[in-house]
Amino acid sequence: MYDWAQNIRTTYLFVHMTRPAPVDRLAGLLARFRVHAQLHHAGVLCGASHFDAGEGHGYLHVLRRGTLEVSHPGAPELPARLRFVEPTLLLYLRPFTHRFHNPPADGPDFTCARLALDGGVRNPLARALPPLVALPLARVPGLASALDLLFAETDRVRCGQRLVADRLFEVVLLQLLRWLLDHPQEVGVTSGLLMGLADPRLARALVAMHDAPGEPWTLPRLAARAGMSRTAFANAFRERVGQTPADYLASWRIALAQSRLREGRPIKTLATELGYATPSALSRAFTVKVGCSPRDWLATSAS
Repeated sequence: MYDWAQNIRTTYLFVHMTRPAPVDRLAGLLARFRVHAQLHHAGVLCGASHFDAGEGHGYLHVLRRGTLEVSHPGAPELPARLRFVEPTLLLYLRPFTHRFHNPPADGPDFTCARLALDGGVRNPLARALPPLVALPLARVPGLASALDLLFAETDRVRCGQRLVADRLFEVVLLQLLRWLLDHPQEVGVTSGLLMGLADPRLARALVAMHDAPGEPWTLPRLAARAGMSRTAFANAFRERVGQTPADYLASWRIALAQSRLREGRPIKTLATELGYATPSALSRAFTVKVGCSPRDWLATSAS
């Protein structure tokens, strides 16, 4: 007699054992290129407020209530002027000069943080996102609980307030990044890292490169990670990410090399960690990507 129950159990186990395990699309990025938040302001902002790109900070602004006008002098890649009339989150992950124009009295209520990125403008997330992400708070599910905790900390002074607020700002940013991974086109992203991570198949290959940059990742190995044929994988990767898999891997390795060189790591040990046979091979790849040798780049970036 045919055992229907056993067949159902066997099918269930097969499906769940062969289904690809979910991957954490952000962990590898944020472990190697952290974003640090520091409470900058909490309360009403009246009159003009200037945020200068020359200071080298990104910003995360949370408009809690009121009306805001913001301008972007000297930044042609951003709208000259914008107006917001509902609670909104404004993210400048890279340094951009912007000015808030508020009434001289009874201005809007803000909570703001400065952002410092490991790798600076070379941070992969900074390069993947638009100069400004502006979203109504209600648009991003999951933000409300983190914001409630943040506002509770910034509304009155308590012991350790700044430390707690800094971490909560990072939680808010993480919640936003999660949402952006699933909705890149809603903020004008049409190609690049975010588009690749938004594709579950390509994300598996990208996460593999992020987590193990020193592995000998060939096109067949990456395609197998994605569960795709080599041709389909290569075409989809180039279409969504805007680079070939090999070029992306080289860019990722050199970004890591730049970050670790600034930490004082010797290129001899970095070569092995990043998948290069010799330090000279890493130096040649570095020069191709950056336009100068690691030694020259480090001297310039330190000055």
